[in-house]
Amino acid sequence: MKCALIYNPNSGRAKQERSKDYVVKKLRMKFEEVDVYPTQYPKHATILASEACGKYDTLVVIGGDGTLNEVINGIAEKNNAPTLAYIPHGTVNDVGHSLKIPRNIKGAVKVILSGKTYMHDIFKVNDKYGIYVCCAGLFTETSYATEQRHKKRAGKLAYFFHGLKKVFTTDSMDMKVLFEGGELKGKFAFMLVLNSRNVAGFGINRKAKLDDGKLDILLIPENRKIVSLKGIAKVFSLFVLGFKRQGYRLRLSNFSVETSACQTINIDGEKAFNGGFNLEVIRQGVKIIVPQKFKK
Repeated sequence: MKCALIYNPNSGRAKQERSKDYVVKKLRMKFEEVDVYPTQYPKHATILASEACGKYDTLVVIGGDGTLNEVINGIAEKNNAPTLAYIPHGTVNDVGHSLKIPRNIKGAVKVILSGKTYMHDIFKVNDKYGIYVCCAGLFTETSYATEQRHKKRAGKLAYFFHGLKKVFTTDSMDMKVLFEGGELKGKFAFMLVLNSRNVAGFGINRKAKLDDGKLDILLIPENRKIVSLKGIAKVFSLFVLGFKRQGYRLRLSNFSVETSACQTINIDGEKAFNGGFNLEVIRQGVKIIVPQKFKK
C-alpha cells in the first residue's frame, strides 16, 4: 500500500518539522511506500491532495483544521479519493476532538496504524467544501484574522483576545434562510452550521451525528443594527451550555441563505467568500481513520 503525507510547517506551533521523521518511520510499519509533501503556500494542500487521488491508498494530514479543509477540497466527490488519516496539530483542532483522535503525535499515529475507517459527511457551499463548520456573524472572523505569530505564542487565547476587540463593533446580519417547507427571515447576531461535536475548542454539540446526511443549524436573533449585550451573551452561553435553548434550531440536508454581499462566510475556520450561498450535504463523502472505540 502507498501513503502520502501532507503537512503544514506553519500550522499550530510549528512542531511538525520536528515530528515528521518519527511519523514517517511509524507509517512505514504499515505502508510499503511513504512520500512526504510539505505545503509551500496557501491552498497548496488542495493541489497536493487532488494529485494524490488514484495514486495513493491513504493520505495522512498533519496540521490544523484549515489544512484539513484544504485537503477535503482536493478530494471531495472524487471516485478515486484515498482514505484520510489526520494528525491534529493546529491551534484548536476541532475535527480531531470531535473524532476522538489524540492531539499528541504518538497517539494520533497509533490511531492510523490500528484504527478503523469511518464514513464522514462533508458539505458543499457554493463551489467550496467543508467538513465541520460554516458560520457568520459575531466572533467568526477571529479564526482567520488572528495573526499567526500570536497563535504560536498564545494558542487559543489569541482567538479570545482578538474576539474581544471586535465584540462591540460587529453589525447584526440581515438574513433569509430558505429550506424545503419554510423560511426564516430577520436580523441575526450569529449563524452556525455544524457537522461536528466541537467548535472553537468547545464541545457544544456532543450528540451530533456525523454520517446521517444532515447538519445542525443555529441562528441567534438580534433586533439591532449593532449586536447588543444580550446578543453577545447568547453567543457566549452557546459555548457554555451547548445547543440547548439557543435561538432558532434546524436540522437540514440542504438550504440556501440570502444576505448582504459584504457578509463574510467562514468555512472550517477559514474565510471563504462574501454574500449568500447554497449549501448541500454530501453524505458519507470522505473516508477517515478513527480510533477503534469511536462511537457514531
